[in-house]
Amino acid sequence: MSTTTPQARYQLVSLEDASEPVRAIYEDTMKTLQIPFVLNWFKCQGSNVNLLNANWTKLKYTLMTGDIPNVLKQVIIYNVSKKRNCSYCSTAHGIFADSMSAMVSENENFKITDDLDSPLIPESYKVAIDVVTKAALNHQNINDEDFNKLQNAGFNLNEIQELMAQADLVNMLNTIADVSGIKIDNELLEATA
Repeated sequence: MSTTTPQARYQLVSLEDASEPVRAIYEDTMKTLQIPFVLNWFKCQGSNVNLLNANWTKLKYTLMTGDIPNVLKQVIIYNVSKKRNCSYCSTAHGIFADSMSAMVSENENFKITDDLDSPLIPESYKVAIDVVTKAALNHQNINDEDFNKLQNAGFNLNEIQELMAQADLVNMLNTIADVSGIKIDNELLEATA
């Protein structure tokens, strides 16, 4: 079975070439994500404003709002994407998670994605990463014991629902990235160089 990287299958619509409605969404992505460029994940949907709007709305409210720290959500998406071999999402969300490592540890050499078993990562995060990864990869195997683990780790029912929404979100993110054949953004790679 071949594991070569697919060719881009969707047209990438740049900010400059975008229609006004698409440009407005692109600008919201940059403002919300606090980055000065449009990610390829959005650009590959830029020719379909309805799809782009629906997927951005879901991503924006599932990933960028709520009570669960964004760094934990990013690490969950990174972990699932890595296990699923989604190169685009594991690289992008790994970069975002690592940029927030100081929220987890004051150790200046700490990068959260280097070792998810690190003693510097709170136990509650480790439980959430494990359970939500299970939900994303094998949702039919989630049971009451998994919910109990999350509650015992200190998450309330609203937070558990928010965590489980990350399983759904990462499945959407990975599917679009993989089927579109997009490559990681040069701007993201340059930011880590």
